[in-house]
Amino acid sequence: MIARVLIIAGSDSGGGAGIQADIKTVTMLGGYAATAITAITVQNTLGVSAVHPVPPEIVAAQIRAVLDDIGADAIKIGMLGDAATIEAVADALAGVTVPIVLDPVMVAKGGSALLAEDAVGALLARLLPKAAVITPNVPELTVLTGTEIADEADMLLAAQELAGDGAVSVLAKGGHLDGDTVTDWLVTRDGQERFEGARIATRHTHGTGCTLASAIACGLAAGLPLADAVERARRFVVTALHEAPGLGRGHGPMGHQAVRLDVGLEQAGTSGRLNQITVTTRDYAASVAFYRALGLTQIVDAPPRYARFEGCGGATLSIHAGEAPGATVYFEAADLDARAAALGVPVVAQSWGWREAELTDPAGNKLILFDGGTNRRFPEWRLKS
Repeated sequence: MIARVLIIAGSDSGGGAGIQADIKTVTMLGGYAATAITAITVQNTLGVSAVHPVPPEIVAAQIRAVLDDIGADAIKIGMLGDAATIEAVADALAGVTVPIVLDPVMVAKGGSALLAEDAVGALLARLLPKAAVITPNVPELTVLTGTEIADEADMLLAAQELAGDGAVSVLAKGGHLDGDTVTDWLVTRDGQERFEGARIATRHTHGTGCTLASAIACGLAAGLPLADAVERARRFVVTALHEAPGLGRGHGPMGHQAVRLDVGLEQAGTSGRLNQITVTTRDYAASVAFYRALGLTQIVDAPPRYARFEGCGGATLSIHAGEAPGATVYFEAADLDARAAALGVPVVAQSWGWREAELTDPAGNKLILFDGGTNRRFPEWRLKS
């Protein structure tokens, strides 16, 4: 059954954040997005110029309408605006047992306040106890804990304080801290886990928090463990940042539309994502010219042995030096280790950042199950466009 995610959040007229980013994320991850709109904002990449709250009783009615009919496997909560809306949402979710991802949206990317100061207490008292995980950034974590955060160590301590006895997990996001590396900490009742990645230099970061939280919710809805859902959500955000379409004059939106083949939530018994094919070449220069002429974009150039190209939609094709004509088909699998174990084949970590399990079909054709992460399309050695 498709993973159902109920999203409770505000509308962003610019489409980069809020309910619009949430729907794009869940859809690209193969889930089904239902919504309860809490507010209508007037905004673009330059900022928020007006907010029209939806009456709390209508917010609650939207939630009940979805849950009573369609149902949900996970719930993502974003912008709430005020204490009255928080109370209405909490009441409407009474008795709900599916995982809830709480993104404590307080300030828009452009600096506009999206949560009243007197609503923080209601958020902590009514919604935090219901959440499976809360996803604050550094400014939000500062408000929620009253702790000044200057570095990663401070962030981790504040996350541990917010998690308390572990009834709620905390994903503390370090994007606001200085440095070339972005570090997040996941604190749960079982301990803590560090996630890090290189900072991407771009102004097109509008909606990163909304996208991350919705991707986590979609992962939980599909049955992924929390840490796996976080890892996959971070990969989704990184790829969407690389694919930003360059819109607007301020904090632009990300490229949700181009992530379908990069991050998957395959159900047991279904195939992985067919997103990579490798063919042999005896004439490197001729093959490169041929695939460029077809309109493919070359992203890796390692003559005379190897090149990789990208097509529309994010599929990739590689050429590899070899005498005999042939092709190898690659299926990317989120559950690579489990699939390989079931098939009785080992998983090998490759020097180029992929993990692979090699198979042979009954006709002798070679197939590869793999997990390439962002290294398939965005390796460090990717050619500059």
